Amino acid sequence: MPKMKTKSSAKKRFKLTGSGKIKRKHAFKSHILTKKSKKRKLKLTHTGLVHKSDEASILQQLTLK
Repeated sequence: MPKMKTKSSAKKRFKLTGSGKIKRKHAFKSHILTKKSKKRKLKLTHTGLVHKSDEASILQQLTLK
């Protein structure tokens, strides 16, 4: 049986933390930034964690589970 391939899109978008959680970036920070407040853009800059209900799906795409 051949090796399982990782989804390239997931590989580019997610990183694993040391404790096994999945880090992600926030959306809506790429363009049309003039109408967004400074506070909103600052919050979008920081990384977040993937919700528990989505973790299994992403781990499958990364072929880790």
